[in-house]
Amino acid sequence: MILVLTNADTEILALRSVVEALPEGFPPVRAARPVEVPPLDGVTMVLVRLLGGRRPWEEPFDELRRRCLTAGIPLLAFGGDQHDDLEQVPGAEARKAGLTNADLEGEYIKVTLARPVPVGGEARIRIIKTYQDPKSYFRQGDVIVFDRPLGIKRNAVVLPPSYELIACNIPSQILEEADGRVGISFVNNYPSQAPLVLRARPAASAASSAAAPAAAATRAAPASPAPTVPAAPAREVPMNRIRVSERAFQDREIVYFLKDPTTHSFSLYHDYTETREGTDKYLNIVRAGSTVSDPSARNLNTGEALKVETLKGEAISKAGIDIGEPVVPSSEVVVIRFPAIKKGTTVRLRIEETYKDPARYALIDGQLMWNRSFGRPRNDVVLPAGWRVTTSAIPATVSTTDDGRVRLAFVNARPDSIDVFIKARAEAKR
Repeated sequence: MILVLTNADTEILALRSVVEALPEGFPPVRAARPVEVPPLDGVTMVLVRLLGGRRPWEEPFDELRRRCLTAGIPLLAFGGDQHDDLEQVPGAEARKAGLTNADLEGEYIKVTLARPVPVGGEARIRIIKTYQDPKSYFRQGDVIVFDRPLGIKRNAVVLPPSYELIACNIPSQILEEADGRVGISFVNNYPSQAPLVLRARPAASAASSAAAPAAAATRAAPASPAPTVPAAPAREVPMNRIRVSERAFQDREIVYFLKDPTTHSFSLYHDYTETREGTDKYLNIVRAGSTVSDPSARNLNTGEALKVETLKGEAISKAGIDIGEPVVPSSEVVVIRFPAIKKGTTVRLRIEETYKDPARYALIDGQLMWNRSFGRPRNDVVLPAGWRVTTSAIPATVSTTDDGRVRLAFVNARPDSIDVFIKARAEAKR
């Protein structure tokens, strides 16, 4: 007999109609609400589906799991909604769950995903939590100090309301939140934890700070006309319209795999998260001088392959695609389509393409040479097999892939582009 335990009455009703249509010889199916652990006599499989995860039925669930394990009965457990199931566990349980270096004296957050990670996909988790830690967050007089090593690669810290930043030892962007609070944001380029120390103090009231300059200007008004100052040249973008984006928040990842330099070709994959409600496509503009082939894309949330098409010249205009620049006969864009983003949801995309670019990738004087501008925060370049790096104009960390190829990782924490230039030589044949 198959035992189905669910705390959703609608599922029990639906199961009744399904059971009536099961073929002859199918094992009996019984459904029940998970009030207490039921007897397992004659049960050959247990399916459990709990709205809200296992927390509402935690101890009985653990007992059911123990009994099924002892009796050799398969147990299939499913979350009842799209939210991950979260619990705090001791270090010993964290080790059993796979975190082999867990501190036995520590506490850990264990998350059971709402659905399995698809083949070729990934799962992203946002954990919201509150800490109290007098050792890393404290006062020194009227100054607050946040002194905490941060091992995560992308970090942001927001000050309390009405505080001003007076010291920060890690190069960071300084950003103003929508509610007026000031924060810092940085990419951790250290090979270990970033030893962050922040200091802040109560800020003077906005009213008094705004009134003082006005009063001073009135008192200092000259009796005679001020000298004429030459007009500054017009700015391309007025300063009050300059957009400041949080660099560390950007989560695009691009990896280039260089092919034999005599082919001028390289493949890449580009991981990107779309968050804007209503967006239903991603556009990848092909650079002038490059050609693209074999584009493909998939939804990393589900593993689903997505529709991809390449449009050129007039076809771009006919499709109503805005590429952000005038469309000319040589214009080319790869269009990836997906279901429109719903409010409060996101989609993680992986785009794969092959490019040929003789102007920026070639074999010159017996050396592999690669020259390309990177505008995203994180870009990796993997050399062809059998080549050793001899030059990198931009600082990079270097590693070796499982198949022995050299991999250079470039992290640009600044909101601008870097001009990457790499040279490599072929290894001598052994």
